[in-house]
Amino acid sequence: MMQQWLTFKSKVEIISQVDSFDSSKAMCNLAADGVIGIIGPSSVKTAPIIESTCLNMEIPHIDLSWRPLTSPNPYSANGTTVNFFPKTELLVKGIGEIVRQLQWRTFYILYENADSLIRLQDVLKLQEFNANSKQNTIIVKHLGSGPDYRPVLKDLRNITDQRIVLDCETENILNILEQAKELKLLEPVFRYFITSLDAHTVDFSVLDTKANITTIRLFNPEDQHFLRVLDDWNQYSASQGLDTELAPYAVTTKTALMNDALSMFTTAIQELHTTQHIKQTKLQCYKARQKSEFGFGLITFLKAKSANPLLVTGPIKFDSVYGNRINFTIYVIEGNRNQIEATWDPENLFRFSRPQEDRKKATLQKLTENVLVVSSRLDPPYLRKRKPKDGEILEGNQRYEGFSMDLIAALFDEMKSEFNFTFRFELAKDKKYGNYDEKTKSWNGLIKDILDGRAQLAICDLTITHQRREVVDFSTPFMRLGISILHKKSEEKNVSTFAFLAPYVPIMSICGSNHDDIFTRMSPTDWENPHPCEQNPEELENIWDIKNCLWLTLGAIMNQGCDILPKGISMRMAAAMWWFFAIIVTNSYMANLTAFLTTDKMESSINSAEDLAKQTKIKYGTLKGGSTETFFRDSNYSIYQRMWASMSQAKPSVFESNNGDGVNRVKNTKNGLYAYLMESTTLEYQLETQCDLKKVGDWLDSKGYGIAMPIDFELRSDINEAILRLQEKGVIKRLKNKWWKEMRDEPPCPAKDDEDEASEKLSLKELRGIFLVLAIGVALAYIVAILEFMWNVRNVSVEEHITYWQAFKIESLFALNVWVTKKKVKPKISESDSSREGTVTRSILQSC
Repeated sequence: MMQQWLTFKSKVEIISQVDSFDSSKAMCNLAADGVIGIIGPSSVKTAPIIESTCLNMEIPHIDLSWRPLTSPNPYSANGTTVNFFPKTELLVKGIGEIVRQLQWRTFYILYENADSLIRLQDVLKLQEFNANSKQNTIIVKHLGSGPDYRPVLKDLRNITDQRIVLDCETENILNILEQAKELKLLEPVFRYFITSLDAHTVDFSVLDTKANITTIRLFNPEDQHFLRVLDDWNQYSASQGLDTELAPYAVTTKTALMNDALSMFTTAIQELHTTQHIKQTKLQCYKARQKSEFGFGLITFLKAKSANPLLVTGPIKFDSVYGNRINFTIYVIEGNRNQIEATWDPENLFRFSRPQEDRKKATLQKLTENVLVVSSRLDPPYLRKRKPKDGEILEGNQRYEGFSMDLIAALFDEMKSEFNFTFRFELAKDKKYGNYDEKTKSWNGLIKDILDGRAQLAICDLTITHQRREVVDFSTPFMRLGISILHKKSEEKNVSTFAFLAPYVPIMSICGSNHDDIFTRMSPTDWENPHPCEQNPEELENIWDIKNCLWLTLGAIMNQGCDILPKGISMRMAAAMWWFFAIIVTNSYMANLTAFLTTDKMESSINSAEDLAKQTKIKYGTLKGGSTETFFRDSNYSIYQRMWASMSQAKPSVFESNNGDGVNRVKNTKNGLYAYLMESTTLEYQLETQCDLKKVGDWLDSKGYGIAMPIDFELRSDINEAILRLQEKGVIKRLKNKWWKEMRDEPPCPAKDDEDEASEKLSLKELRGIFLVLAIGVALAYIVAILEFMWNVRNVSVEEHITYWQAFKIESLFALNVWVTKKKVKPKISESDSSREGTVTRSILQSC
């Protein structure tokens, strides 16, 4: 009966990693001893000679190392070698997929040798995949020979992207990270992805950092099967008196693969031994045609063998042609050793190990341990210093108030149902929004605070731009806006009461040049018989006195005409010429009056950006280093390019360091010769109290304000959802109304009609003199009428021999009786008035 169980004995040969001859000699010695299989070596330089010798002698060869071969060796096809290490192409694909799942748009690659670039070739292809986007940039740097890596790491101190892929030997990881910590490259905002499969053997806790470190490995040190295998090994080691006890995280990938290779290889031999007798064959390298009897059969059986799920590195399958391992699992670890976030394998690809909600809570748990820092800048109404009450000491967030603080508080209240957050406002040191300086190759302002890890959020009137979007993430816009033009209203001029006569000055002197009276007195035709019934009158009468001549002249000017007309040829010629002249002068006056009344309205010099671009009299500028300046600088629109050229070349400079200075410059520049281009929301805030300013034209663009945060910030989706809910509830609109109107220290401008409609109406200030002339003329007419009435009363009293008061009474009663339309030549006197008259007469005679 065939023996069912075999015993195995190992023999170890230590060979040179670079000497192929020495390796070949060691191989021949093992073959002479009748080995059933060869495991190793790990050296890339000596492995080919061993593989070639094993193939020639048909001895099973087991490899445990990564081979940097991008294409298979045709001589190794159907050979006697199997490699328990994952196939190069598949491992490279897995590493690339993991980095892609990290969603790093921009990151640095630090590599140690040429093999690193082979492992990272799929990672480098991510740049090609995102070649059309500037937001996806991969920067590759060589670490150097070490052990001092500071010269390379120093270049990363001012980087805007705190994401680093590190590929190096396992023994160098801790040294590199310790030097990075010295250079403040292990701040909480930094994220590292380490490609070494033995990174789990490194204790990152000694670094004492909160930087996010992601690693990978081929097995789980906390798996129960692995722990049982490790316990069996430690017990065997102790029984043999060996001091080689291993901790779970001290087991390297090669050790785990060695365990799986020995387990699977010996099991295959045992199974094959049940059908055919396996025995040792001693072979001589220098004798031709000496081959192992069971080599090919054993390797073929091993390649076709079903995967064993109880192996430390999981089930194993081999490529039937080249013997490469095609079934393995990569564990993605976040943090120090034990937290498995996801797995990747060639069949199921990338899978998260925990539900998304659990992963989200675990990630956000780190944030709740500390207060979130919110970077901002003082610029009402977004943020301003709070005025303390008597005896009040302001600390922390109590120092400030404004729209930004209320919005952050509302957002955190909206998210409190899931997370308990606290926040602290801090001001940007340089008081800037955040722009990239080409000279220093670094960012400033609020964006720098985010990139340097001094703040997790940044909020103010911070515009979302493509440049900022490349280095930080933004929330959903909480406010929409555009660039508007701020200009000064036209100054009100002191208008004369008789301004309406100004266009009439050139013709005033003509009224005094009336020679009609001379013409009529010289013309015999205008001397007429005053009594037509008398055939031979002794006197002739001329009706064209000064009064009638002036009336004829005035009637022609007023386009009213006259009831009496001249008869003489000379007078008619003069009158015709005067009428023609009056037509021209009257119409000229009307035209001049219209122009005079609309002159101020026509002086409204700009109504749009196009008007600004076409003229050179009015200077215009914007905030220095702001998004508005960037908009004009980078615009491809011809009008905006022309405006940028004008602004950049203007002397003195038309740019201002802050919006407040820009507003003051608009107010203080005489005759409205300066306009300021600013964002519409800030402009609206200024117009609430700056009554002498106005907004010109429509928005030049459309954009939004957002909350800045680190790229891939864990709270981004929660903040976006909270902003949308606040917008739907109208909370953001109420906050804007509160800080734009209700919380103002300055008195608001009075409510006005639509300024555009008002600008089209003619002002009555210039016409008030006409009403004054009308009132004076009517008053004079009343005075003359009263004087004429009183003179008529006097004449009646004299002619009728009655007293003045009797005549006044009679004439007054007749004037008030509006129903009587005819008046007798001689007024009717009552008897009582007559008796009183006689009495008065007799008394007068007696006195005489």
